[in-house]
Amino acid sequence: MAAYNFGRKLKIISAAIAGLYFAQSSGGAAPSEEVDLALVIATDVSYSVDENEAHFQRQGAVTAFRSPEVVRAIQSGPRGRIAVAYIDFATAGANRIIANWHVVHDRSSADAFADLLEAAPRTLGVNTSISSGIELAEHLLDTSGFSANKRVIDVSGDGPNNEGHMVDRVRDEVVGKGIIINGLPIMTPADQFDIYYLPDLDKYYAGCVIGGPGSFIQVAHGFEDLARALRRKLIQEISDATEHSARIMKVAATSLRLSHPAYEKGCDIGERMRFGLLRSPEREADLQFLPR
Repeated sequence: MAAYNFGRKLKIISAAIAGLYFAQSSGGAAPSEEVDLALVIATDVSYSVDENEAHFQRQGAVTAFRSPEVVRAIQSGPRGRIAVAYIDFATAGANRIIANWHVVHDRSSADAFADLLEAAPRTLGVNTSISSGIELAEHLLDTSGFSANKRVIDVSGDGPNNEGHMVDRVRDEVVGKGIIINGLPIMTPADQFDIYYLPDLDKYYAGCVIGGPGSFIQVAHGFEDLARALRRKLIQEISDATEHSARIMKVAATSLRLSHPAYEKGCDIGERMRFGLLRSPEREADLQFLPR
């Protein structure tokens, strides 16, 4: 357990250093600045996401923040502002902070954040480490300097975790700190010939990725559907940001996560796909060397 925790902290720090080198400048937080929601959007940029899909994914976020509905939802909160950051994840240790913390409170600040996303170059990745994306997002939330009613990590992607720490273990630790993880699985028949294709990716996200009070998934039916799905998801997350204290959120996190059904194929299915163990049950023991 000690070795696991040390390794996990080292990976978070390394990812943060790598990400900050590429981060865009932003409206950083004043000490203890109060916001309704502190949100990190984490997007999959692994090898399965081609150039066209990467464009749809980034543009989906750009379109969402340019949406008048999203701006109205932000302004309707108790404080009328949120803090948001955007990261790309793929191979563990090679994740990037595309846009660092930015306070959004009106159309102008929302457009400014969208401009940052639109101007940033595409990130190229190989494997899919959802867990390391969550770890980097956790680090950003822990060091943000914001006082938020609600802290949320949004995870979007088109496949299961296949590298880094086991995603359900990381999920449980992060949720235990009072952070909510929501999911946006991208489900498209175009991926059916990919080695990591899961026809029930929505169930994988529900059982292995999301967690915390009120956590939910919003399915995108293909990359072309991302703008609609992300806009709807953001509006729900912003609207749900209420005056719960951090202590209440932390106490509630563990029990409420259990309301999501377990994923019957196992949360290590991506790792088993990667190492060719799906059709060889007798080789399941080979997974013992993977970090848990």
